[in-house]
Amino acid sequence: MATVQQVQQTEREVLNPYQIVQTQIENAAAILGLERDIVEILKKPKRVLCVTFPVKMDDGSIRVFEGYRSQHNDAIGPTKGGIRFHPDVTMDEVKALSMWMTFKCGVVSLPYGGGKGGVICDPRTLSQGEIERISRGFMEAIADIVGPDKDIPAPDVYTNPQIMSWMMDTFSRMKRSFNPGVITGKPLIVGGSKGRNEATARGCVYTIEEALKDAGRQMRGATVAIQGFGNAGRIAANLLAAQGCKIVAVSDSKGALYNPQGLDLDIVKQLKDSSTIMNYDQCYHLQRPEEILELDVDILIPAALENVITLKNVDKVKARIVAEAANGPTTPQADKVLFQKGILVIPDILANAGGVTVSYFEWVQNLMNFYWSEEEVNQKLRDVMVQSYREVRSLAHEYRTDFRTAAYMISLKRIAEAMKARGWV
Repeated sequence: MATVQQVQQTEREVLNPYQIVQTQIENAAAILGLERDIVEILKKPKRVLCVTFPVKMDDGSIRVFEGYRSQHNDAIGPTKGGIRFHPDVTMDEVKALSMWMTFKCGVVSLPYGGGKGGVICDPRTLSQGEIERISRGFMEAIADIVGPDKDIPAPDVYTNPQIMSWMMDTFSRMKRSFNPGVITGKPLIVGGSKGRNEATARGCVYTIEEALKDAGRQMRGATVAIQGFGNAGRIAANLLAAQGCKIVAVSDSKGALYNPQGLDLDIVKQLKDSSTIMNYDQCYHLQRPEEILELDVDILIPAALENVITLKNVDKVKARIVAEAANGPTTPQADKVLFQKGILVIPDILANAGGVTVSYFEWVQNLMNFYWSEEEVNQKLRDVMVQSYREVRSLAHEYRTDFRTAAYMISLKRIAEAMKARGWV
């Protein structure tokens, strides 16, 4: 069994997300014996646009913002992926996220390639009016390369349905026609899909259900720690608690809570809405927020940002199942240690694919101008997630590899087939 020390001796840990996804591609491609030309094409995005645009602030000053839109591969269909507003957005991060989106779409058989965008800003310090002007300014700046048959953005970190609505409106004004299919994650009244807001968390829960079945375990009584209590984290907590799971730990950007008997989710949600979960009873505060990753629980859900499980802490991870609701929370080197420890990692490109799956449903409904009930959306989502999980599990067992590598293998085979069919290689 490989130890952390052995992995550290043989490999330098990589934390750059762009280099991480390239490593993941190489690992899966090597097992498949994929042609070198295809691998080299897939290791880089097809197109990356860097834009700057001026925004008038509330005090009358003009501030110039910078943003990016990366389109990785469109062999199977138009590119698809979120837009995040965050002070730490970088080009390498956006490129990596667009690549993860390609493989996420591939593992759940969507007719999309991967895209991703971001604006360098901190919306927590901005007024609603300033956020609107940034949203519209960014859409104006990238409008030439997006569209219902080109690239379809969606919400991501610190963006939401209202921001998507402003962007859709801006694009529609520029094209002088109503274009709801240009973007997903919109409010229902302007072409959003029922079930979209809960889709990422719901899809993650569907994969957890399958993993527990494989382990011969019940949902009722399973203990859960959720790192990140944003949209995906809190909805996952609600859905899991409704099935009898015990939510023993949650965290946000201010700190982490732990009660082995189970937290009162109603109180946690109220505190999060008003300020921070850290106003919860102090006796349940963890001294180190990152300690939430080290708790002895059945299910650990990283639902925040990248690179939270690394060689520095992987030997302390005790969860039986790690379900990655966030993108890129585990480094490749830490992945190897988790696999050797017998911890099942449901990889991000599978575990959090519910969001892009229902985004696809929304896009289809926009194009048809015919909308489905929430029950129909959720059933279609369950069908996709369960089928995809079982395909990944089957391939992982066949090749005696981890779920992440198996998921990449499935995606790579599909994308390579499309590239060959189109005569790209």
